[in-house]
Amino acid sequence: MPVYVRAMGEEPDENRVERRSQLLPEEQVAGSEDAEAQARAILEESDERTNQPERTRRESTQTPDPRPPRT
Repeated sequence: MPVYVRAMGEEPDENRVERRSQLLPEEQVAGSEDAEAQARAILEESDERTNQPERTRRESTQTPDPRPPRT
């Protein structure tokens, strides 16, 4: 899967928004009043984390700290 990196403040690519707005099965069950707005928000947050990996690593409990290679 390709990685999409965009400049801060730049809107997500409309093709990505369209693809992401197709709800996943669990999202369909929960429903969405505006799947496109939901997709745009998800992609913006994802891009922000991708563009700022050190900040993400500090702020996330799910992102492991980099470990030095074993020798």
